[in-house]
Amino acid sequence: MKNTGKFALVFGILLLLLLVVPGDLVAQCPMCRMSAESNLKNGGTDGQGLNAGILYMLAMPYTLVAVIGFWWWRNRKQSHNSGAEDLSQYN
Repeated sequence: MKNTGKFALVFGILLLLLLVVPGDLVAQCPMCRMSAESNLKNGGTDGQGLNAGILYMLAMPYTLVAVIGFWWWRNRKQSHNSGAEDLSQYN
């Protein structure tokens, strides 16, 4: 139960940070930004797609690491609990 509370707290903090700092997440390299601004001034919409692509590429590695970390944590917790049950049989 305590681990679930800690996990929820960390998840909540990360979610809050993502909501508070959205302007920094939309940043681009200078050349891409200049090209996107030029396109938007001329009536194009390529800049919006570029921003969405950057956010997608930014989110995928973090999502992958989070899923692998959760999978590892869950399997380790299950193996730890089964080990404790095995020891209680001998007492």
